[in-house]
Amino acid sequence: MHATKALTEADRLMTVCNSCRYCEGLCAVFPAMEMRRNFEDGDLNYLANLCHNCGACFVDCQFSPPHEFNVNVPQNFARVRAESYGQYAWPFAMPGVFARNGLAISIVAALSIALFIIGFVAYANPAALYASGDEAGAFYRVMPHNTMAVIFGAAFAFGILGLVGSSLTFWRSTRRPDAPALTFADLLQAMKDAGSLRYLDGAGAGCYTSDEMTDSRRHAHHATFYGFLLCFASTSVATLYHYVLGRQAPYGWTELPVILGVLGGIGIVIGPIGLYVNKLKRKPETIDAESEGMNLAFIAMLFATGVTGLLLLVLRATPAMGILQALHLGVVFALFITMPYGKFVHGFYRYLALVRYAGEKKQLEAGGGVD
Repeated sequence: MHATKALTEADRLMTVCNSCRYCEGLCAVFPAMEMRRNFEDGDLNYLANLCHNCGACFVDCQFSPPHEFNVNVPQNFARVRAESYGQYAWPFAMPGVFARNGLAISIVAALSIALFIIGFVAYANPAALYASGDEAGAFYRVMPHNTMAVIFGAAFAFGILGLVGSSLTFWRSTRRPDAPALTFADLLQAMKDAGSLRYLDGAGAGCYTSDEMTDSRRHAHHATFYGFLLCFASTSVATLYHYVLGRQAPYGWTELPVILGVLGGIGIVIGPIGLYVNKLKRKPETIDAESEGMNLAFIAMLFATGVTGLLLLVLRATPAMGILQALHLGVVFALFITMPYGKFVHGFYRYLALVRYAGEKKQLEAGGGVD
């Protein structure tokens, strides 16, 4: 007996697929499936998060709709993944309302914080809201650095703790008693697979859209992922500048925090646009409509972070700086506090699934197996 209808359906699909095994060369999901004779909830959540949703199995399957077996692994696994984000969320379970209305909730949260900052500054020091100039310390006219560090540091810490807590729960829940011991080699192999998006290529041909196979979705994921890492690196370097070198933002165009921030900002603008365009082109049969609110929220918040950050950088010496800074801070705050409850967590679960697969694959090659 499974916890949800989606998991019950996933069990049925994996039983059919395990009897056929035609798709075993497409990605890591089917070899991992073949190591199992029965499927617990943890197994199905593991397989669903190991799936990169390239759509190849749906197109290649002889039992996909309109066949009476109705085998639709991409759509079902998308639903199971969305449910797993809520099931393993920490410190409390994510309500279904966020999965369905994630975009609206994220936008409301971002605008609420931005309007609060604008209102507070307008009341306490109206001149600071429209002051121009990009001299050292100009960013802190709207919000003092220490206040900004405490508020946004706490929001970021909450997001990270939530991601770590939910990831540990996912790892424990998907681990079988006979699972191989975790090794550094498994972590490294999973890092290579995740960094290259090895399984987002439909066995080499790319992801399926409505009428063709293309690598554009893979490229959009790369731009988004590495753009986010560059933005994080920019913030980290700026923190060192402030506390170690005693230099206050904003920094010049040739300074390392700005260079990293510009490249990262471009990545999280171009990447989400590419993801959204690809989403529009995907076969509708492979998409789980119930979790689209969460998916769109993830894309929109990263895009808004990049756009507001780049606009703030370009217009920092104009009277628009105060308003743009408030908007950027609102978007970033909303991104931090929703990280553990939205699509952002899928990167952590997928990496852990790749770690587990790396260990199981070695076990299978050594002559063992998973029952």
